[in-house]
Amino acid sequence: MGQGTEYGLVDLDEAETPGDEWEEIDVSDTEADRIARKRDREFNEFQERIKDADQFKVEQSVFDDATFAALYKLVQDGYVEAFGGPLSTGKEANVYHALGDDREVAVKVYRINASNFRQMRDYLEGDPRFEGLGGKKKDVVLAWVKKEFANLSRAKTAGVRVPEPIAAERNVLVMEYIGNEDGRAKRLGEVHIENPQTAYDVMREYMRRLYSAGLIHGDLSEYNVVFDDGQLVVIDLGQAVTVHHPNSRGFLERDCRNVANFFARQGLDADADELLEFVTSPDPDPSRD
Repeated sequence: MGQGTEYGLVDLDEAETPGDEWEEIDVSDTEADRIARKRDREFNEFQERIKDADQFKVEQSVFDDATFAALYKLVQDGYVEAFGGPLSTGKEANVYHALGDDREVAVKVYRINASNFRQMRDYLEGDPRFEGLGGKKKDVVLAWVKKEFANLSRAKTAGVRVPEPIAAERNVLVMEYIGNEDGRAKRLGEVHIENPQTAYDVMREYMRRLYSAGLIHGDLSEYNVVFDDGQLVVIDLGQAVTVHHPNSRGFLERDCRNVANFFARQGLDADADELLEFVTSPDPDPSRD
């Protein structure tokens, strides 16, 4: 698809072909949990520094002791060196700008107490990676973070432009920062699209590559795609499910409607049924495994 090069579409010859295996998700206690239980002087000092940082808008509902411990462990491991201000705030997670080892990163912090537990379970139940997951809310949120990390990794391997996942610790995800010195990259619905047909072709191909890799985004729209330096970047893959999830077809049909309707508003002859047929026709079809 030559047109896609304008938007940084990865050549499929350069993308690894994902296998059928699925990542094991472990929600047992991590080092961050152990740090939170055994508070030492250095951890206490770190916690106070973060709380006192004017540019780091700390809310008690977001940062409990275990969350501070997760951040502390990520700093110890060299994934984060300095924290900046918030990039976005939401009901379930806040995303912060930060400095990593040699580049800018985004730090996504999920609220355990405020997260929509029921909605998360709708996406997790039926996913073969989460069989046997208990009913504790903490375990669901921790699994969600590891799931987002795994989904980003799988999408990147499949040749879809997504933020590179860097590290996950408890309810904190560190990933590539998508933006520049002027701020975060704009969502597709926030920018003027000079060539809607090319952008639509790229989106179609991204959706098909995700499906071929056994994934369905599940919440795809102009609000979960950003435009950065000539490229379309798919974000927020926490809810993405496997093609074998019992609700996967409904999620995919909704994604197709959202994407087709957006580009129809840009003046294209975009049809949700035709998009669905295109997305679900890779060879081999992973849903038939």
